[in-house]
Parts: sequence; structure tokens; C-alpha cells
Amino acid sequence: MSKKTSNKKTNYHKSKSKKKDEFAQHIEQTVKKFKEPREKKEPGSNEVRLNKFIANGGIAARRKADELIKEGAVSVNGKVVLEPGFKIKSKDKVTYNGKVVEGEKLYYVLLNKPKGVITTTSDEKDRKTVMDIVDIRKNVRLFPVGRLDRNTTGLLLITNDGDLSQQLAHPSSKITKVYQAELDKPLTEADLNKIKAGLTLEDGLVEVDEVAYTLPRGDDRHVGIELHVGKNRIVRRIYEHLGYEVKKLDRVLYAGLTKKNLPRGKWRFLTEKEVIFLKYFISKKK
Repeated sequence: MSKKTSNKKTNYHKSKSKKKDEFAQHIEQTVKKFKEPREKKEPGSNEVRLNKFIANGGIAARRKADELIKEGAVSVNGKVVLEPGFKIKSKDKVTYNGKVVEGEKLYYVLLNKPKGVITTTSDEKDRKTVMDIVDIRKNVRLFPVGRLDRNTTGLLLITNDGDLSQQLAHPSSKITKVYQAELDKPLTEADLNKIKAGLTLEDGLVEVDEVAYTLPRGDDRHVGIELHVGKNRIVRRIYEHLGYEVKKLDRVLYAGLTKKNLPRGKWRFLTEKEVIFLKYFISKKK
């Protein structure tokens, strides 16, 4: 059974100090303000292209599915359909060579990734991957959304919903992420202000939404940073640019999802409301 969530002083949700730091309070308020929206169904929102449905059902790849449909091997509600882009609804009965095609079941998993685990589906060096932890069914192909480097811990979304994955990863989505870092030495106020103002790295300007010390002043090695930039190793590079080494890095918030009641190394399925929120969040960003 899973253990209770740690009460380490670097936890955003709980602190041994009686006085909570302002950044932790800001993050908690941000999370509390997230309201699961009512799902608004627009015309056609519950429809899917026939070729995509055939591909998701495991019959054939999308291009091959087009050929099968054009050859007359696919029927919808007993009638042969020759148009790959034909829109079907959830109640429609689709058959291929007389056999009913079941739509692919979508899975949404939230993992609190431990240190030393690779964010890939497999590893040529036989190192432990996130898929060694999230083992649902052998015939379900899941993949992580984005990456966390090997030594970074925290929230990682894993799914087989390719459309949602691409939308979340696209820069236009501006997904909010919050990290807690422990540095090798105290971060000076001057450098903190440089991060707030925006830093120019080798691949351009990096702007953050918020950065602050996460403990009462005195141990300024602990810093929280909120941003929506999706560049590779961006948090580590920000601190390295200013001459600091990141000893520990933990992602504590991703697109409104938090680590609450999810111990390190454990995973859970997203609730239906959380999935609705993610899709609603993406649609609002377009």
C-alpha cells in the first residue's frame, strides 16, 4: 500500500514552519481556483473520422485504414461507407469484414516520477523507465507527455490519447508548470530578480511567471519557479546560467494537476473531471 505523503519542508502543501511562505500560498491558491468546468458539447464534438476510428480500433494504421474503407470493407450501421473522412458518432455501429470494431479505450495516468527513472517507453541500456512503473495492460501502448530528465522527480502525465498529447506539448497551449529546486548554495536576491526580469539563454529569452524562495528566509537554497516555457531542461539551465547547480528538482504542478495524495513512485488514473478539465483548458487556449 502507498505511504502517506511526505511532510518534508520543501512540500508546497505542508510545511513544518508555522508561517507559510508566500510562494507556497500563491500556488495553493492557484490550485484552489481551478474549477472543473461544465463540459460544453459543441456540434460535432462527439464525432470522429471513420479512418481514425478504424486505426484506433487496432485494425490498421491510418493510411491503410483509408484503403480498406475505399475498398468497401467497412460499414457503418449496416451500410458500406467509402469515404475515409466520414464522421461517425459514439452510438454508430462500425464493422470491418462483418466484425464489429470496438473503439480504443483511452487511458490517462498521473505519475509522481521518482529519481533515476527514464522518461521513455523503452531504453537501449536497459535502465528503468516510467513504463516499468505504470504497467496497465500489455496490449495498451501508453506514452509520456513531454519529458522529465532522469534526475528530476514529480508529475508526469502518461496516456494513449495522441491528440491530447500533441495539444498539451504544443507551445501555443502554454501549460503552467511549477518546480521546486534545491540549489548548491543560496540564491541571491539579485539573481532572483534577474530570473523575474527574464534571462537570455543560448536559445533565446526565457520568461517566468513567478519565482520565489519556498522557505522562510535563511535557507535560500530552496526556490520555487512557475513557468509555461517548454524548452528542454529549462529550469536547470536557468540556474546554471547564473552559476548555480541544481541538487534536487521536483515538478509539483502540471496543467492544474498536483501531487496531492500521490506519493513518490506511485501513479493513479485521472478522474473524469480532470480529463474534462485538460481538454477544456486546451480548447480555451486555442
